[in-house]
Amino acid sequence: MKAVVCKEHGLPEKLAFETNWPDPEPGDNEVLIDVKAAGLNFPDVLIIQNKYQTKPELPFIPGGECSGVVAAVGKNVTRLKPGDKVISMGSHGAFCSRIAADQNAVFPMPDGLSFEQAAGVSITYFTSYYALKQRANIQPGETLLVLGAAGGVGTTAVELGKLFGAKVIAAASSDEKLELCKKLGADEVINYSKVSLKDTIKELTGGKGVDVVYDPVGGDYSEPAVRSMAWKGRYLVIGFASGPIPSIPLNLTLLKGCAIVGVFWGRFMAEEPEVNLQNIHELWALFAEGKLNPVVTDTFPLEEYEAAYACMMERRARGKVILTM
Repeated sequence: MKAVVCKEHGLPEKLAFETNWPDPEPGDNEVLIDVKAAGLNFPDVLIIQNKYQTKPELPFIPGGECSGVVAAVGKNVTRLKPGDKVISMGSHGAFCSRIAADQNAVFPMPDGLSFEQAAGVSITYFTSYYALKQRANIQPGETLLVLGAAGGVGTTAVELGKLFGAKVIAAASSDEKLELCKKLGADEVINYSKVSLKDTIKELTGGKGVDVVYDPVGGDYSEPAVRSMAWKGRYLVIGFASGPIPSIPLNLTLLKGCAIVGVFWGRFMAEEPEVNLQNIHELWALFAEGKLNPVVTDTFPLEEYEAAYACMMERRARGKVILTM
């Protein structure tokens, strides 16, 4: 089968494209999926450099999520059958023609979505839903600031923030990206490459600050965001797409009465599987009702994986970056 394979750690140019990689065989509790599309996420950048929490043995196939059609099931699998359209998520293994995935990480594909849209649903929407519902306990009328708002997780945070009844301020690095955020429902936008993030937030909130910050970017914008929080605000640590992990002066949390809250959906899924499953049911209902529409503007055939990685690493993506088979 076709596969992108990590044989030595490093940047994407170290990856190999194989056309005759061995097909996987499903175990008793596994589902064999003919992959149609796979989502590229920031952890996929880290894992090939051996910088992610999960460190698979070499060689391995990167890719944490995909959509496709069930080709076969193991003898203990009863809720899925060949021909079913599904999505799958994990730490790696998706950038290939076929994947054998644990049945607990495979779900029916949401109605009304293309394979390209569905391939990018799990990690982004699951993370943002968990972040805003369980970690932030966001309430109608509160103000949500989304950094990196035009990216894969950022667009989902804008969409879900509006559905939770928040006033959403979307911050991104270009006017083109912010136009996308407006289409997703953002109430206000900030181009932080042109204006002061802290000063603009103060102006937009009448000096009150924001109740919730959703930060998948890290780097230089994290501290100004914390300084812009309202009393009892919640700062959600999603990731560090810009590279540097920021150092936040803890006296700010004292002065603001705010909380810095870690968001690691993978750990949550393992620790609280029933709550995670309820979140998925609620998300699937929103997809079925047409209230969520995954943004996919950057698609690449599997063999152009280096260009796909570059799109993400250079922060040019608007919505999800998708590899197609």
